[in-house]
Amino acid sequence: MRLLKATVGAGATVACLLVMAVGWNLVLSSAASAEVRFGRNVRVGGHDFSNRSFNRKRRAEIHLYDRTPARSGCVWRSDGRRGEVKVCHLRRIR
Repeated sequence: MRLLKATVGAGATVACLLVMAVGWNLVLSSAASAEVRFGRNVRVGGHDFSNRSFNRKRRAEIHLYDRTPARSGCVWRSDGRRGEVKVCHLRRIR
């Protein structure tokens, strides 16, 4: 009887670990292949971002301010991982 309880408990633990491993594998594989494509008439804070695409190698950081920022505009910068980052400091248009 004691052997049967130990075997059932070990089987449940192995099954639980297997389900968790499969779940993490699905979550990590789906998040790694994300890409954002902006279509027509896309606005971020009132600024036009139409027909742009961003992925893991070409990213964007958009900072919106209520007042005019010191260095307004957008520039492409290297991110140090063989990719590019478009850094935008924009004033919000209402």
